Amino acid sequence: MNSVTHPPNLNRDTLRPMLSLALPVLAEQLLGVLVGFVDMALAGHVLKTDAHIAAMGSLAYLMWLLFTLFAAVAIGATAVVARLTGGGMRTEAARASNQALLLGVLLAIPITVLYGFGGTSLAAVLQLEGEAASLAGRYLFIIAFSVPLVAMQRVGIASLRGAGDTVSGFVAMTTVNILNALISYGLVTGWGPFPNLGWDGLAIGTATSHIVGGVIIIACLVVGRAGLKFQWRGLRPNMAMIRRLLRIGIPGGIDALAILMCHLWYLSIINALGTTAAASHGLGIRIESLAYLPGTAFQVAAATLAGQLLGAGEPQRARRAVWTALICGGVVMCVAGALFAFGGQWFMLLFLGTNGTDIAVMTRQLLKIVAVSMPALAITMILTGGLRGAGDTRWPLAITFIGYLLVRIPGAYFLAWNGLTIPGLDITVPAGVHGAWIAMVVDTFVRASLVLARYWHGGWTRIQV
Repeated sequence: MNSVTHPPNLNRDTLRPMLSLALPVLAEQLLGVLVGFVDMALAGHVLKTDAHIAAMGSLAYLMWLLFTLFAAVAIGATAVVARLTGGGMRTEAARASNQALLLGVLLAIPITVLYGFGGTSLAAVLQLEGEAASLAGRYLFIIAFSVPLVAMQRVGIASLRGAGDTVSGFVAMTTVNILNALISYGLVTGWGPFPNLGWDGLAIGTATSHIVGGVIIIACLVVGRAGLKFQWRGLRPNMAMIRRLLRIGIPGGIDALAILMCHLWYLSIINALGTTAAASHGLGIRIESLAYLPGTAFQVAAATLAGQLLGAGEPQRARRAVWTALICGGVVMCVAGALFAFGGQWFMLLFLGTNGTDIAVMTRQLLKIVAVSMPALAITMILTGGLRGAGDTRWPLAITFIGYLLVRIPGAYFLAWNGLTIPGLDITVPAGVHGAWIAMVVDTFVRASLVLARYWHGGWTRIQV
């Protein structure tokens, strides 16, 4: 075992390249989250009913599902392209990116069918009923038209990140966000030349903006960025490269999909508690996603630098880069936690236009609960990114199953319906959505401990990609 006995020191050689990768991704993720925020704000301020808010809260998960279904290809693309780029094998890196795009397009076909014709069934799985389920199904039917371009966008950005280009994704998501805000607002309200389409306008705005974002990424690859260039002959199946991508990507994709499916399972527990609980949870998750912005940004930086430095034969610098990303991202995420704990009323005014409804009161309480988990969430997200970038995707998968299946899901079932009182300590965990969120916090700390142990072990630096 090649363990690390003390935290690596920060230095300029590590910090500068890490920030050059992380900051564009941070801006990109912020803009990506704003796409969802615009939809939630329009649902809360314009459409206003609990059914619209509950449907939009569950759709956050179903849109997450859409992006996660491409995770196996995207994770494999980032790891393989980063390792080849670090080793100076630019031609092979370009070939890997083209094969990843091929896999993404093939995968988009069944996903388009699923979202186009199975949206109502997906909503029912999440325990949505009545009007909320119908609204979710209509939204997903419209979104289905954008799925092939979403595939190109996700896989293309992942490949470019592996090559060290995080700016192209930022440009694409800037455009996505601006278009989504303009088109969605116009179609929901009938502003200016737009027809008033109400709820359907939200879906049309989101679908249109993601289609344009996909086109931008395709254009970047056609022109050539960071040594990667799209070529039609590069789409001819290369089974050796496809196996290489999938050997790394499949465990990582299963990990990402398992996280999401457990989240959906967890969501079904909360939705069964009623519309107010579902709406509060959905709004709370939207707000909590702000903390995922720095987490994802520094996760990408950790993944890219770990892959490139291991490809260059520098495992010590790879360890240092991942640790540096954790320190920087963790500080920012802890600041976000403080905002959740003490600024909940401002979030309620932003999304609901009021601070005193049952949904607003419950959501503020949930934000205080989740604020405690920010340090653990930073460890889990950023160190997992470093492991995946190194090609170590099996251990994160095992840790995911331990945390969700042994802690979060059983804990949520028990606490949501029963609560818990600890004799002698004067501690009471309330039943309902509050108890379910406490189970989520406990799970986050458990997984953080396991991921940290894998990082210190050091075996991830010896993975062959």
